[in-house]
Amino acid sequence: MVELFAERVLIKNNKDQDELDTEREVVMRLQNRILMLFFASASCERCQRFAPKLKDFFKQLTDESYVDRSAQLVLLYISLDLSEAQQESFLKELPRRCLFLAYEDPYRSQLRELYNVKELPTVVVLRPDCSILVPNAVEEILRLGPDCYINWWEAAEIIDRNFMITDDSQDGSMRSFSDPVRRLKYKVEDDKKKRKKCRLLGGGGEMAEAGAEEAGSPW
Repeated sequence: MVELFAERVLIKNNKDQDELDTEREVVMRLQNRILMLFFASASCERCQRFAPKLKDFFKQLTDESYVDRSAQLVLLYISLDLSEAQQESFLKELPRRCLFLAYEDPYRSQLRELYNVKELPTVVVLRPDCSILVPNAVEEILRLGPDCYINWWEAAEIIDRNFMITDDSQDGSMRSFSDPVRRLKYKVEDDKKKRKKCRLLGGGGEMAEAGAEEAGSPW
């Protein structure tokens, strides 16, 4: 993934439009993540209708108000706008956590040719090794919403699999497959901590009561 954007400047869609202009910054942001290349233009009506749905999709997978841990997912806007003003206007409709290329960067057109983008909007989904996972995920995102991330996540063979939706989510299908194992692990660790605490307190509480009963027993 990093090789695809070597020596390129990626810009954050935040208020200050901070730049990721060093190899280390790019590596930290892209490595071991699924990358969504969003090709669109403010002059495209279909793009305008799709943008809020994509924003909601991305937020549900990466915003801490929806998930305990952000999905390993990066959204990069590849502007095909007719002017820089159009690009800036369209960026306001996209998540603040997404990235984009500067309007004057010719790499935008090169990426369009590289991925043979013929229609707008197009969302090319890439594995961490830069191979294509989905040539255009627009219809899949509209049909399945955040559920389609599980399919990408499994197919991409991401190393870290700790992604998990919060407990109060309406749909529990997005939980990590390792969730039951993780819950058992945490339960065992909690039990160990409780026993250790009881020993430090001299066997107080329920364990102290159990000890007293055993001491008074003739057995």
